[in-house]
Amino acid sequence: MYDSIFQFLNRFFKKATLFKTMFNVSPMYRRSCGRITHVSDDLHIVKIKIKLSYKNKNYVGSMFGGSLFAATDPIYMIQLMQILGKDYVVWDKTTEIKFKRPAYQNAFATFNFTSDEIHQIKKDVKKENEINCVKQLHITDKKGKIFTEVNKTIYISSKAYYKEKKAKMTS
Repeated sequence: MYDSIFQFLNRFFKKATLFKTMFNVSPMYRRSCGRITHVSDDLHIVKIKIKLSYKNKNYVGSMFGGSLFAATDPIYMIQLMQILGKDYVVWDKTTEIKFKRPAYQNAFATFNFTSDEIHQIKKDVKKENEINCVKQLHITDKKGKIFTEVNKTIYISSKAYYKEKKAKMTS
């Protein structure tokens, strides 16, 4: 559903504008208390803010860990889907989250893919058909003090290979 809406609206708006707006109005993302504050035109950089509020404070007054996780969970996957395009399949595979210190204030994170990383992903998928890409993310305060370290493993394959693999699994 979201992809169909995105494709239609992409005729009238920049991808970066749609990425930011659709995340921020999506009910699933709004519940995390995260908000996308910036998306670069090439979608390689996405910045978020997770506001500490009554909606995500835990028993001791710090930010609920689930809110920190949920606000970061879908970004890398959807970011890569949009950057790589329709010839690739992208799935979140695993997430490891390490809480370093309680977040008693607003939290921030920056999701970044370099052009070299994107080029390498395409090259590796062409060679291997499927790969796992591991990205590390820090959720911090405004000054960069780390609250949480997140390690995401993202599965990426060519669409053709994925269809073939899926067909073998179901037969």
